Amino acid sequence: MKPNSPLTLQVIREEHRALAAMLRSVPLLLAELRRREARPDFAALRAMLFYLDEFPERLHHPKESELLFPKLRARAPEIRSVLDRLDEDHQRGERAIRDLEHALLGFELMGESRRAAFEQLAERYVHGYLQHMQIEEAQVLPLALQMFAPEDWAELDEAFARNRDPLVGHAVDEPYRALFQTVLNALPAPLGLGPAL
Repeated sequence: MKPNSPLTLQVIREEHRALAAMLRSVPLLLAELRRREARPDFAALRAMLFYLDEFPERLHHPKESELLFPKLRARAPEIRSVLDRLDEDHQRGERAIRDLEHALLGFELMGESRRAAFEQLAERYVHGYLQHMQIEEAQVLPLALQMFAPEDWAELDEAFARNRDPLVGHAVDEPYRALFQTVLNALPAPLGLGPAL
């Protein structure tokens, strides 16, 4: 990252890195549990899904869809279809996390008969999310860096500076302290505090 890179890009890229690390750990964790024929820590998985809903879905995505993407659409109409697809991903995000939470509850309450359905849905969710972030990193952010003026970045930087995602290293607000500790304990080392896979 260049030292004079806009704060917005730094925040987005840091959040993407932290989120990608957590997302990649989920299938690894599930595969290891399946290999050991062990049931997961359902409370920890629920905490991870709740984190995904609370931080990326409610803080990160709305700022991209409501602030970053409209500015880019106005200056670079050639990327409109890409931005439309990313916005659709954001709109589907809440439903996707609810479906995943429901599948996890089914696995917890109904047992092994629901494990495969949950694991397959989790794999699709992780794959789709990683692909979404890769498109933003490869196509959207470089174009924004080319197209935006300092006043555009000033407005965006003010909004994105308020993102306080604890996975990126920000202090954890008191109401989220137990949640974040549960997520850290569930993530395998070196991402979190759990055992190495």
